[in-house]
Amino acid sequence: MGKTNSETRGPIALYLSLPILSWAFYDFANTIFSSNINTVFFPFYMDEVLGTDEVRQQVASSFISYANAVASFFLVLFSPLFGVWIDNTGFKKRFIVWFASISILFTFMMGVFSSIDFNVYYSGVPLSLFLVVVSFVIAKFFFNSSLVFYDSMMGDFGTKEEMPLISGFGVAVGYLGTICGLLVYLLVSDGDFHRAFIPTAILYLIFSLPLFFFIKDKPIPADKRKKIKFLEGYREIIQTFKEMKKYKSIFTFMIAYFFLNDAIATTIAMMAVYATAIVGFTSGQFIILYLVSTVATIIGSLVFGYIAKAIGARRSITIVAIIMILALFVAVFATTQGMFWIAGSMFGVSLGSMWVTSRTFIIELSPEEKRGQFFGLFAFSGKVSSIIGPAIYGTVTLVMRDYGTLASRLALGSLIILTIIGLIIHLQVKPEKNR
Repeated sequence: MGKTNSETRGPIALYLSLPILSWAFYDFANTIFSSNINTVFFPFYMDEVLGTDEVRQQVASSFISYANAVASFFLVLFSPLFGVWIDNTGFKKRFIVWFASISILFTFMMGVFSSIDFNVYYSGVPLSLFLVVVSFVIAKFFFNSSLVFYDSMMGDFGTKEEMPLISGFGVAVGYLGTICGLLVYLLVSDGDFHRAFIPTAILYLIFSLPLFFFIKDKPIPADKRKKIKFLEGYREIIQTFKEMKKYKSIFTFMIAYFFLNDAIATTIAMMAVYATAIVGFTSGQFIILYLVSTVATIIGSLVFGYIAKAIGARRSITIVAIIMILALFVAVFATTQGMFWIAGSMFGVSLGSMWVTSRTFIIELSPEEKRGQFFGLFAFSGKVSSIIGPAIYGTVTLVMRDYGTLASRLALGSLIILTIIGLIIHLQVKPEKNR
């Protein structure tokens, strides 16, 4: 699996090794999907079709929130099984190829359906929009599913001491993908945001190819595998819960991450609509804001790779959570675009850094033979929260839609509370007990 301590490499040798570079390029590829579809153009498309006034803007926010929640719900159902597949077969790349390909296909179909006028409406909503939303849910589900295997693959490339640098490098390269992906905006004219879907699918495919071709699986020999039953992953999670005392630290962190990721997932999904509805950003201004936030994310990812190596992932996560609380606070009370620039940059730093430090922390806490299972549980925790966060946000904006922009401020304000809860729980983690 990983390298021995005697083989520890310098940063340049580490980053330029073909397996790590190919692995990082998949982060580049899937971040193009995450930023273009999840954060920017799908929300803009929904707002374009539905958000014709302040009340309907809140309805559009609810629609986006619930679509994200449904995609996360399906991942919650299947992620325990994914962990079992990893630990029992050793296949990671094989599943990434299949899942990424399906995600790419349905991203492409979002562009196809959004371009067709079926002239059919349900409750005033066009059929094409329903088909785009269904395609989005499928594309996001398989995108997220591939990440379970992608994250667990990281442990194959180096020592535990190298993990913070590898994780930081992957996230930083990934967010360079955001900058590349946003070039698609040049193809969007007169608010036709659906034109971004097909080019995004093409870029997603192109930059996935290095992982598809240059990384090899390390399968477990067939005679050492056991037959996998569909419910096996759930049985293992139940068994792991029974061993909670043995893995107390990792379970405590999973609970903390549940609340922290709740805020992250919801902010990512709602950032574009919030910025345009609350502070009056145009789509072009938001693209620039998002680019600046992305640069902050890249810097934060690289810097926190070194910080995590120096002071440990646990302390690093504490710092990141505090930055995130401050960013959300500024965003909730933002009255000018300048305040939102500050919030966006701070959230950018916390976003990339949280993924760098949390992935590293999971590797620190989990025994190697159970790493796939714990990454499956990690995804399980994260995606349960990814249901609840958007669902809360969507419900607040739907129930309080008649109050206009106040509904969105209150919805975002609820994320501050969740982040504080996550930080308090995280501070209870005692990793030395598992070492």
